[in-house]
Amino acid sequence: MRHRQEIQVPFAYDVVFTRGLFAPENTALAETLPHADGPAHAAFFIDQGVLSRWPDLPDRIEAWAAAHPDVLVLRGSPVAVPGGEQVKNDLSFVQRMTHQFQRLELDRHNYVFAVGGGAVLDAVGLAAGVFHRGIRLVRVPTTVLSQNDSGVGVKNGINLDGVKNLIGTFAPPYAVLSDLEFLTTLDDRDWFGGLAETFKVALIKDAALLDELEALAPRLAARDLDAMARMVERCAILHLQHIRDGGDPFECGSARPLDFGHWSAHKLEALTHHELRHGEAVAIGIALDLCLAADLGHITPAERERALAAMQACRQPLWHPMLAKRNGATGKLKVAEGLEEFRQHLGGRLTLTLPDGIGRKLEIHALEAERIERAVAELAARFAGAAAAV
Repeated sequence: MRHRQEIQVPFAYDVVFTRGLFAPENTALAETLPHADGPAHAAFFIDQGVLSRWPDLPDRIEAWAAAHPDVLVLRGSPVAVPGGEQVKNDLSFVQRMTHQFQRLELDRHNYVFAVGGGAVLDAVGLAAGVFHRGIRLVRVPTTVLSQNDSGVGVKNGINLDGVKNLIGTFAPPYAVLSDLEFLTTLDDRDWFGGLAETFKVALIKDAALLDELEALAPRLAARDLDAMARMVERCAILHLQHIRDGGDPFECGSARPLDFGHWSAHKLEALTHHELRHGEAVAIGIALDLCLAADLGHITPAERERALAAMQACRQPLWHPMLAKRNGATGKLKVAEGLEEFRQHLGGRLTLTLPDGIGRKLEIHALEAERIERAVAELAARFAGAAAAV
């Protein structure tokens, strides 16, 4: 006898953009945490890289809690955690985090605040997602890339055996609170690297956004915070709309449109031992896929040139020597091995998203090695010298 069970579980979470989140007069946090029946109890975990630039951040958090005792009670002082891929490459970190949660006597009605870049949000989020089968996570993303993409989504995870995000869960956050002031202290690589995701959604979802990127390029290059705030929020909204309306928020199918440019980016990150940051690898991956899309006839050469020129104007890297690295045994490009790894990550058959003109997308399910060779050769001929000179 067969019994079919259908369960629908609605998820809702706020994504807030603000400035000076932990200033005592800022009400964003108070408007996010429920406190009608008493203050929320929370533990804070802060990216060590953020602390190096904002050393008084723990004091600010404690001062905010002291000024709003009816809203927030801290379980212990804010804790520093390693940042960058270091934390995502350490499987034992999740266990150490859960030990911290247990020591602080957190339960599923308490809150874990993860303050930092995408890697910290991913790793702390995974720990929160498995502790007591899920504890409430509040993300406070602090980089362009985490505010406009990874921090607003429903995924978390860590790397294992050289494979990007091999271990992870789908676990929507309780809320996302993006403080744009954190962007002011980013180094140039993180400021510009995060824009790759904005180009990604512009090229496959919103042609008008590419117009804006072109218009704002001089201000973005000059690190104008208002211009970046505009691009961060526009990009985040497009990601949120896709997660909400795309019909597959937990990626049960084989297609992942928001991973345009990512099949090679993930491989490049591994090949460079994460010397390339995620946003930088995505920018190069987008450049490669633009050449592939033109070779396949899905965009015109003029559209490819326009997109590449806009990326250059926003200081996106378009080449890395590892693109040309070959497997000593087969002679084939090592980056091409990322296709099969990407297929395994998606499950099912290979599905790659490419632009179909500017602002539209299509999916392909095969990619010949000869086309990858031509695309890499084109990027090398045009950008290898410029990259070496930087």
